[in-house]
Amino acid sequence: MKCPNCQTENENNAQYCTACGARLENDSQQLAGGLKAVTGGSLVFGKKAREARMREIVDPSQEISVQAYNGVIGIVLLWGLVINYLLCKNVGSYTNIFPNMSPLAFVIAYVVVAAIGIGITVKSQNPFVSFLGYNLVVVPFGIVIATLVETYGGVDSAPVTQAFLYTVLIAVAMVATVVVFPRAFEKMGRALGVALLALILCEVILLIFRVPQIWTSWLAAGLFSLYLGYDIYRSQQYPKTIKNAVASALDIYMDLANLFVRILQIIGNSKDN
Repeated sequence: MKCPNCQTENENNAQYCTACGARLENDSQQLAGGLKAVTGGSLVFGKKAREARMREIVDPSQEISVQAYNGVIGIVLLWGLVINYLLCKNVGSYTNIFPNMSPLAFVIAYVVVAAIGIGITVKSQNPFVSFLGYNLVVVPFGIVIATLVETYGGVDSAPVTQAFLYTVLIAVAMVATVVVFPRAFEKMGRALGVALLALILCEVILLIFRVPQIWTSWLAAGLFSLYLGYDIYRSQQYPKTIKNAVASALDIYMDLANLFVRILQIIGNSKDN
């Protein structure tokens, strides 16, 4: 690994340059740092689409029962999580697929493909097309997660297992909170949106100046936990159609994926120190 400061060659797993002492980052660590400022962006992109879904006038023939609606959300969400697990288990780092692609190029490609997928999911009136858009988000984000998981030791490592368990516990807690105190999330959207934009801006600035971002991961984990509860609450306010079920599954998937990534970074960084 070449030092960006003095250009001295070091071992691939070295954390500091043997010549000048500068901190070194491999491709996966660079990717992890760069993604801190972009993994939450899609939540902002969908704000107007969510409002449109809330006001949408739906043909009664397209509506399904509450049980069927929530069942579709659960199945689509589970599909995305299984795809992510398989990518982590069998693919690993994006460099195993694109060996010559730089971390920056991959981040740009991820953002473009994911944005297209989000647009297709929330705008299409065809449930099958919406599901296609959902997969355009799940697969590239799954490769992002697989890259970070490999960085922290693979799917069977202690940090990854702990991050998964914490994510599940937080998800269960948010579901219970929504059921018991649904009104608590009713007017939370604007505040969460402003907080997310502020966090992204802060992380971009810190990334430019190469400042360690330990505390921002904690803030992001808390923010995505609240977003998870908010999106679960909102999913029950939309007209009960298959198309809205797929779009709601995407909202919840993004919350869970971002929450897992942030918790993994917190645990992984704490074990390194």
